[in-house]
Amino acid sequence: MKRMAALFLTMLIAVFVLAGCGQNTNGGAENGETALVRLGGLKGPTSIGMVKLLDDAEQKLTKNEYAFTMAGSADELTPKLLKGELDILAVPANLASVLYHNSDGAVQVIAVNTLGVLDIVEKGGDTVESIADLKGQTIFASGKGSTPEFALTYLLKENGINAEKDVTIEWKNEPSEIVAQMAATEHAVAMLPQPFATVAQNQFDDLHMALDMTEEWDSLQNGSRLITAVLAVRTEFAENNAEAVKQFLEEYKQSTDYVNSNLTEAAKLVEKYDIVKAAVAEQAIPFCNIVCMTGEEMQTALGGYLEILAELDSKSVGGSVPDEQFYRIYE
Repeated sequence: MKRMAALFLTMLIAVFVLAGCGQNTNGGAENGETALVRLGGLKGPTSIGMVKLLDDAEQKLTKNEYAFTMAGSADELTPKLLKGELDILAVPANLASVLYHNSDGAVQVIAVNTLGVLDIVEKGGDTVESIADLKGQTIFASGKGSTPEFALTYLLKENGINAEKDVTIEWKNEPSEIVAQMAATEHAVAMLPQPFATVAQNQFDDLHMALDMTEEWDSLQNGSRLITAVLAVRTEFAENNAEAVKQFLEEYKQSTDYVNSNLTEAAKLVEKYDIVKAAVAEQAIPFCNIVCMTGEEMQTALGGYLEILAELDSKSVGGSVPDEQFYRIYE
């Protein structure tokens, strides 16, 4: 059954890719015409870095025109990318690798846009000061089978802790369930993504952020980075609209710089685009690790991260670490 399901998924992606071949790829934008770039993002940190770009586009201040679609999960948007209904999409890093493999290179990555957004939080105690302190603890978490589980498993392993024997991980379907569980528990340790970690901190007076998983990953100095999401582009669109994609990267970089440097004003834009309330956004943005990492820096950081995921579970990256054609490098 698993083999039949995998075959069906491959055939479905192939149909989407073929359908996208007939889509309008904005040909002619290379001759100085304005290009329409159809963006997609998830409701959370992966879209927060775009808000200044989107606001500027509304005010006709960008060189490209932008149409933006946001959803709660990648499953809602990846078919649109494959069918040619979106041109650039923020997706989990490992999913971009899966799409590249399963679409025969019809999807490439142009930037890392969000590093790690996971925090270990503790309520009703102060027992966790390092990853080693998680040994023997019960950890509430969401994201089983995806990046959060891989990140937690890897960091535990690198600190001498077996995720199956030395800790008890209670997996929940979504972060809101974790917050509800913590409300009913006197002492609790959890792994929460931003902005849910900030929401929980505001909700409970006795909760604090014990560990920043991104900092813990960086401390290993293994040549990789903990990466939440990347910007994936349809290869056909990138080939037909090289200047538009370069311009997008410049305008997106300006947007991320603005968001990271102007918290109050950026938070208002985050609420404007219905990502999260401004008060929460202003607190959470410094912990969201919003970036625009391109070129060789992107390839090194992302390649190292995917190698680690492949060692943990090769299926998480589509069977193998992608080759160099996965990366579309702009100088």
